[in-house]
Amino acid sequence: MAPADREFAALKALSARLGRDPLRTQAAGGNTSLKRDGVMWIKASGTWLAEAERGDIFVPVHLDPLLKAVAEADPRAEKAVDFIAAELATTGALRPSVETSVHAVIDRPVVVHIHDVATTAIAVRADAEAVLDERLGATGLGWIFIPYVKPGVPLSREIARRLRPGTNVIILGNHGLVVMADSVAETGDIADRVTAALEVTPRPAPGGDISALNALKWPGYKPAMHRDAHATATDEARLAIARRGTLYPDHVVFLGPGIVETARDARGDATRRAGMPAMMLVVPDVGVLVHETALPGADELALALADVTGRIDPDAAINVLTNEQEQELLFWDAELYRQKIARESTTRR
Repeated sequence: MAPADREFAALKALSARLGRDPLRTQAAGGNTSLKRDGVMWIKASGTWLAEAERGDIFVPVHLDPLLKAVAEADPRAEKAVDFIAAELATTGALRPSVETSVHAVIDRPVVVHIHDVATTAIAVRADAEAVLDERLGATGLGWIFIPYVKPGVPLSREIARRLRPGTNVIILGNHGLVVMADSVAETGDIADRVTAALEVTPRPAPGGDISALNALKWPGYKPAMHRDAHATATDEARLAIARRGTLYPDHVVFLGPGIVETARDARGDATRRAGMPAMMLVVPDVGVLVHETALPGADELALALADVTGRIDPDAAINVLTNEQEQELLFWDAELYRQKIARESTTRR
């Protein structure tokens, strides 16, 4: 059974706090873990950090055999289901996070991985390391930057290769933030310090024209739920950045590669390709539409796009995911499973 002590309760509280803040992580993104007595308790794939205090979202895995599998490139490390501590598990059919191996290779009791907006807005930049050095240099934090690597085992192996003594912050290119420490309180404090050091004021943008979006009456589409999500369409600088391509993995998972634009006077052309509807449509100068078949969490990712692009210097060179990197995410078993869990959710959060 799950631990009932203060530290595990603190992990749940920190997870919920970070999960409820759309500027720290979004939808089912992000994951947290606690190691003790050879077992690592980690967020289950497809669950939401925001639910950490309301439901049982942590899965126990045996550390030593998992680490051995990662080191030996054993394919079982990808899903990690073979390493679940069945005698302790209380989450039924749920399986460990897609980032389980990442948490395992970090030899600290507490690890937090979030898709922090302030961090991501820098992590996509071609000069990310220089900007990070300027912003984090005086914090006393031991940080490293890792250019984009596919999440899961490939990323865990790269982290294991590049970790050095004293590291407590990892910035993942085109992905997000990882922090680690010996206690939940210290880990949460480090995460907050990084966000504070990297945060900038987003560019202001007009709100979306909801009446105009509703008047389009495109079957299956509705205006994005969050008011600020429409800034991707109404702010020319945000839109120019979004046009460059996919900035981070969860955008692909929830909304598909890149963005799909359509003019407000278009008719019957609101599709991505091969007749399949785009999960998100951007109508320049008007607003953003989300398709009714999109996964729960799509609205949160539509908001994230506006939040991230609004913090990027329009003149900055940025890195975007390649078509190959997008495709490996779309057809990755771990992400297909996460999507399955999301679809099975009866409540749209």
